[in-house]
Amino acid sequence: MSPLTIILNILLPPLAVFMKHGVGSALIISIILTIIGWIPGVIHAFIVND
Repeated sequence: MSPLTIILNILLPPLAVFMKHGVGSALIISIILTIIGWIPGVIHAFIVND
């Protein structure tokens, strides 16, 4: 994982997921989790972008 990806995973989880996987189910899940709470969005972004 690059330093840019790590920073985006922390600051803007849906953007990091979008950059790696494009538009799809992973992005939708990331957006929903980030809306529910920032921490679940960050955790999801790290898992998906691993």
